[in-house]
Amino acid sequence: MTPDQMRDASLLELFSLEADAQTQVLSAGLLALERNPTQADQLEACMRAAHSLKGAARIVGVDAGVSVSHVMEDCLVSAQESRLYLQPEHIDALLQGTDLLMRIATPGNTVGPADIEAYVALMERLLDPSQAPVNAVPPPVPPAPEPAPAPLVEELSAESEPAPPVTAEPPRQNRRMTEGGERVLRVTAERLNSLLDLSSKSLVETQRLKPYLSSMQRLKRIQSQSARALDTLDGQLKTLDLNLEAQEALADTRRLLSEAQALLAEKTAELDEFGWQAGQRAQVLYDTALACRMRPFADVLAGQVRMVRDLGRSLGKQVRLEIEGEKTQVDRDVLEKLEAPLTHLLRNAVDHDIEMPEQRLLAGKPAEGLIRLRASHQAGLLVLELSDDGNGVDLERLRGTIVDRHLSPLETALRLSEEELLTFLFLPGFSLRDKVTEVSGRGVGLDAVQHMVRQLRGAVVLEQTAGQGSRFHLEVPLTLSVVRSLVVEVGEEAYAFPLAHIERMCDLAPDDIVQLEGRQHFWHEGRHVGLVAASQLLQRPAGQSPSDTLKVVVIRERDAVYGIAVERFIGERTLVVLPLDDRLGKVQDISAGALLDDGSVVLIVDVEDMLRSVDKLLNTGRLERIARRSQQATEVPRKRVLVVDDSLTVRELQRKLLLNRGYEVAVAVDGMDGWNALRSEDFDLLITDIDMPRMDGIELVTLLRRDSRLQSLPVMVVSYKDREEDRRRGLDAGADYYLAKASFHDDALLDAVMELIGGARG
Repeated sequence: MTPDQMRDASLLELFSLEADAQTQVLSAGLLALERNPTQADQLEACMRAAHSLKGAARIVGVDAGVSVSHVMEDCLVSAQESRLYLQPEHIDALLQGTDLLMRIATPGNTVGPADIEAYVALMERLLDPSQAPVNAVPPPVPPAPEPAPAPLVEELSAESEPAPPVTAEPPRQNRRMTEGGERVLRVTAERLNSLLDLSSKSLVETQRLKPYLSSMQRLKRIQSQSARALDTLDGQLKTLDLNLEAQEALADTRRLLSEAQALLAEKTAELDEFGWQAGQRAQVLYDTALACRMRPFADVLAGQVRMVRDLGRSLGKQVRLEIEGEKTQVDRDVLEKLEAPLTHLLRNAVDHDIEMPEQRLLAGKPAEGLIRLRASHQAGLLVLELSDDGNGVDLERLRGTIVDRHLSPLETALRLSEEELLTFLFLPGFSLRDKVTEVSGRGVGLDAVQHMVRQLRGAVVLEQTAGQGSRFHLEVPLTLSVVRSLVVEVGEEAYAFPLAHIERMCDLAPDDIVQLEGRQHFWHEGRHVGLVAASQLLQRPAGQSPSDTLKVVVIRERDAVYGIAVERFIGERTLVVLPLDDRLGKVQDISAGALLDDGSVVLIVDVEDMLRSVDKLLNTGRLERIARRSQQATEVPRKRVLVVDDSLTVRELQRKLLLNRGYEVAVAVDGMDGWNALRSEDFDLLITDIDMPRMDGIELVTLLRRDSRLQSLPVMVVSYKDREEDRRRGLDAGADYYLAKASFHDDALLDAVMELIGGARG
């Protein structure tokens, strides 16, 4: 590509960004002018946007953009000078021009000369007073979007100056500028996630200074006690006749101890100050990194106001969308997943709830229907309320549809409450429409909304008032990167239950547990709730509760409610979610990992998966009973396994898998650390990676086979390298088993361990 071609490509990219920003200004302004055609500020904003696009198109040589912008500008100037009163057909035509400009500016889209000529001719007829009014065809209604994939880039504000605009117009706000005028930069989502991960680990690392500080303060106390003991000894020795050499030695001891006390006090104060400042900076870094993932709720609403207006016009209705809380901050991942369900609900409101203008007038309502969308923060959740002033749900028609579709017998349907009737609208394939149209009648919509909201660990509720409208209430987490959880202990390991799925925590006395139909239950809020041991679900050795009562977490997912018995409640924590490596596959009952304040790893429970595991145990009759009293059992020594891997994720996953099978497990962070552990302790099996710092796995296995005490120890190599030469190299060094991480899964590792050393207590 020549320099001139590169320059042209760069200018076209800038023109595309310019068009993206200015068409948003045009769309918002034209929708406002449709309600009040004489708003001077909106007329000025739209005229300037069209003028800017005309100048930008002329600079980059996009003649089609010049022609379309020019006739749009003429129309808006005529309205400014009161030579033209904007009618609905003018707004329709201007919105068509807005869409046409965006198509022209989008790379890959082809707009033929005939399209441009037809549009220019349409605008000229609309602007010619001698011509009869020509109704412009309303813009096509966009289809409901599918859930969008995760974006490759994120936008972050920077304090640098904005780049010069393409046109000769003064610099103006656009989507790539913040309200404060800061420039917006693009950062890949992977780097942003990595930044948040590193900042959370940095925050955890600063907490590790506290034990050192506590040790130094304890040492200060010991030194103070030593100084007092030395003073006492000095007083007793004065009664004796010590020679000069002994007196000098005693004085030197007191002097050195005094110097050590002063130095220790100084360094303790410095460490205390450093620890406090490091903690503060790490917290600010973490908060800032987390804020970078947050975006205003308005980002998910781009085009929704226009979509509601256009859809209403295509159905012969007048509908307006009002939005509150556009600046409410939400995690980008949550926003992306909200776009599709919100679009479903908005289209549903326009099509099903809002009446035709003549019907609304007869009912004493304004001809124009109103839909309100409100976003707010409540108790760490994003709360969305979508309401309309339409006709609501015809409950009798709904009841008849339920009976006609054989979803419920007539006798039962007649007794259903309003709340129970409305739940049928969320069933897959359910629709009140008799005919399929482009907008509805296919039986998809509310069931898809409920499914997508539940994927976000949220909930949706529908309420309605006959003749006055409907209201959807949605609650979803503000972020998927951070989860508020209850951390518990199961089999001497920490696990986290997301608070969104916890109904309550309770302590059960042994007498509160009852046996019904061969299963253990307890009474909770007027119903019997099944009781299941977390140790069985998570395949952990059953531990002993420190108290006589049983600690229970009551979890709920839709209609399924179970009590999960744990050993101890550690407390409520806000955890930064660390996804498990995709190559490890799905770990049963676990969704992700996290780090606690002390740097230890905690696994976050996948509640939906856990409930499926409970159902599976019930169906197969393998559910174990929970002992009502602690019972002492004779412990058989467990076999010990050393896991050597420089990856925290892999190391911890292997450790937990082995612990769940009853093995005693130690870990080492690299080959040198593993070699030191092997020389100082006894193990029944070594599991090692190959590529590690300081000493790799091949060197470690080679050293082990040369040692007379360790040469018979079974060795398993677990490596990302899956080539035959890599496998041969590991086995030649002395490994007994070679497992590739690329094909690694739980059973493969455990089966290999069983093959090499047998069961944990065998």
